[in-house]
Amino acid sequence: MGLLNDVNDKIAENRAEMLASLSALISVPSVAVGPDGDKPFGENVHRALEYMLRLAEQEGFETYNADNYGGHIDLKGTEDGVVAIVGHLDVVPEGDGWDFDPYGGSIEDGYVCGRGAVDDKGPVIASFYGMKALKDCGYQPKRTIRLILGLDEETNWEGMDHYLSHVEQVPELGFTPDADFPAIYGEKGIIVFDIVRKFDAFGGKGLELSSMKGGNAANSVADFARAVLHDSSGAGYDKIKEQVSDFRTEKGCEINCRGMGKSLEIIARGVSAHGATPEQGKNAVSIIMELLGRINFANESTNDFIAFYNDHIGYDLHGERIGCPLEDEQSGKLVFNVGMIEADKKTARLTVNVRYPVTASDEQVYEDMMTVLGDYELGIVKGKTQEPIYIPKDDPLVETLMDIYRRNTGDDESQPLVIGGGTYARAVKNTVAFGARFPGEPELAHQRNEKIPVENMTKLAQIYAEAAYRLSELEDDDK
Repeated sequence: MGLLNDVNDKIAENRAEMLASLSALISVPSVAVGPDGDKPFGENVHRALEYMLRLAEQEGFETYNADNYGGHIDLKGTEDGVVAIVGHLDVVPEGDGWDFDPYGGSIEDGYVCGRGAVDDKGPVIASFYGMKALKDCGYQPKRTIRLILGLDEETNWEGMDHYLSHVEQVPELGFTPDADFPAIYGEKGIIVFDIVRKFDAFGGKGLELSSMKGGNAANSVADFARAVLHDSSGAGYDKIKEQVSDFRTEKGCEINCRGMGKSLEIIARGVSAHGATPEQGKNAVSIIMELLGRINFANESTNDFIAFYNDHIGYDLHGERIGCPLEDEQSGKLVFNVGMIEADKKTARLTVNVRYPVTASDEQVYEDMMTVLGDYELGIVKGKTQEPIYIPKDDPLVETLMDIYRRNTGDDESQPLVIGGGTYARAVKNTVAFGARFPGEPELAHQRNEKIPVENMTKLAQIYAEAAYRLSELEDDDK
């Protein structure tokens, strides 16, 4: 493939520029927040979109901005049809405990470092420089190659909905560089919901849970949790301090307490991870709830809620004790992640992120959980729902991407996957996730110290350039 050899050479030639562009993009703390004037997801997400569109225009690409809800970069084709590369520029909150500036974009020890390096700014930049190499080599695609820039993938997908409803031509097929290699042929269903408990009114004296807060996002493992206790009886906190110390020694976890005026503050630290792979993290909410389960509060409804958590959630990751241990051959076990908790003297709210098997349904998950929740004074507030997607392994799209992966890596052993992650493949028809994490590499998305190997950026740009080229030339009968 003479063209692809030239493209690979061009990518290597532009490597320094590509890395500098990624560093600049990482330096924008593009966590989606509420609207700011005509910027639906806040100033920083808007800055990230402007950066990419300006970069593309400087290179002679056609661009489109869908009312600041999203946009795209086009390498125009000679015929009708659009092949999409669907990425996103928003990131999850950084959390704390980093060894480097999460928005520094520094290049250290062979890595580009910072929030979004893996999810999804690094893959977006690699895709762009793959397109740039194709363009610089004089390639004119059959179908337009379009890099779509999503802006709220980590939250509610309102931006992608708006973008797709306003763009003139919806893509026919494509891929999103936002998961794992070799290729993803299925994604589990996703639901986000709150489990809510109203505490009974308490007017007496004694130990109360004044407040509790933990976690940053539903789709991340909570890496911190903080509880404030207040004892109006004047008994003091010496016994609780001993319990915290004993618990820390017994469990080998990071949990501490300190006096805060007339109250006691307890802080637990965990390890962040993607909500699709909570086994790679350590949930601080579960840590602090286990500790609180050893403390007797004056309000029995507080004790009941803590006991419910420890009896039916705890450190379980697959819904075993809450009544929904679903699994199937294609996608394995359901994944259950507590992403956030918030409580005061009146109410407690757990925010839960569940990834369920491709053969199941959200209704089944809720019905199964109610067999347990029905025995407690708890309610469910349903939130985001994304149905599973499934494309057969022998579909030409999957087979083409698998061939590209194997040709570029020499890995003939890895097989197509079903994942728990939720990507924009759910939003764009006939699209699957394709990379960007290679088999055997650690999962750093949504974790502290997120970074991507410099050498991966070059390889990704080469793989995505070939994928864009071959999908653009794919015969209509094979789509």
